[in-house]
Amino acid sequence: MTTATILAQVILFCWFFGCICTYKFGKYILVDGMGIKSAEFVMLCLFSIGCITFWAVPFLGKWLLLGVLLFWFIVQFFCHWYYTIFGASEKKLKGYNDCFKNTVRLIPASEIRLIPDLYHMILHLLILLNIGLIICNLFV
Repeated sequence: MTTATILAQVILFCWFFGCICTYKFGKYILVDGMGIKSAEFVMLCLFSIGCITFWAVPFLGKWLLLGVLLFWFIVQFFCHWYYTIFGASEKKLKGYNDCFKNTVRLIPASEIRLIPDLYHMILHLLILLNIGLIICNLFV
């Protein structure tokens, strides 16, 4: 295990915790927390179990954590980027834009394409970074 891998896991955990408890800075909402009775909390628990296993039993933990991260990325892809790339129905687009209307955005919301907010863009990059680091750890 490298320090970079552990640091990336901690950063991802802290970043994703915002889906449970709202991260707000003044009038800016980075992410609205959904609480512990949410799918996001289940994903946080799976990620936590994967990380603990990674630290406690590295050989098994590498594979378990990689599986959790790949699953998480696939879910995120089909919740966000699939609709960005291939388009979304008017109902999906309206629902998505309404759900994330108060969050910080690098790219403004669109009436044509689903555009993830800043929080989700960084979340997806952190998931990919962790996947890459775990893959590198498989060969160590």
